[in-house]
Amino acid sequence: MISRRFSKRDANHAVIVRALRSAGRHVVELFALGGSHPDIVVVWPGGIVFMEIKAPGGKLTPGQVQYHGGWRGPAGSLVVVRDEHEALTAAGVIH
Repeated sequence: MISRRFSKRDANHAVIVRALRSAGRHVVELFALGGSHPDIVVVWPGGIVFMEIKAPGGKLTPGQVQYHGGWRGPAGSLVVVRDEHEALTAAGVIH
């Protein structure tokens, strides 16, 4: 059974995912993995970015700070986003 603390999503999560998908990006939700893993991975031809979604004013947990600081992903980058504009920018939709 997945602990409730591992499946928590910030209130802006659905709005950000919907905006990315509407812009033609493929979004895989990872938030249920829990721990300090990023919330989503966004993929499109020629790009990939892992995103940690935080509510405006939200801060990374100590575990997330450590995870982000040691990021050595196979491809792409890892960013923190707080709204649709930041997410669409990170996903290369807005330049």
